[in-house]
Amino acid sequence: MQTILRILKMAGGWHPGLYLKIDNVPYMELVIEAMDESGPMGLPALSVAHYGEQNGDLMRDPEMCFELGMAGGAHLDPWYWRNDYVAVEQWSRNIVRDHYVHLVQLHEQHKRFAETWDNNLRLQGFAEAFTDKCIRG
Repeated sequence: MQTILRILKMAGGWHPGLYLKIDNVPYMELVIEAMDESGPMGLPALSVAHYGEQNGDLMRDPEMCFELGMAGGAHLDPWYWRNDYVAVEQWSRNIVRDHYVHLVQLHEQHKRFAETWDNNLRLQGFAEAFTDKCIRG
């Protein structure tokens, strides 16, 4: 997720309360926000989502949650994927009853999807669309 990391760097890095909303017509808005709770490995967590609207409700298309790791350089490791339009929600890594659960094949799917999505965000110019005009929290 190099495009998201680039945007984070331009925004001053991850911090509690981080909220970025990037409007990049004709694409759906992109929202990047720090999560209040840590990811499954205890690292800072980040939600990245495109939002649309259906019948007055905000719809994630998709949302992915990542842990921000710094070992070996900044990187984002996915652990959650959701798409409200198809009613699918998946955890590939999680803490369940105080035990770390890692669904390896699903995690690999999440990583491949994240790579494809990141390439699309780059090609669609989201990093360039990130300006002081975007909404920051």
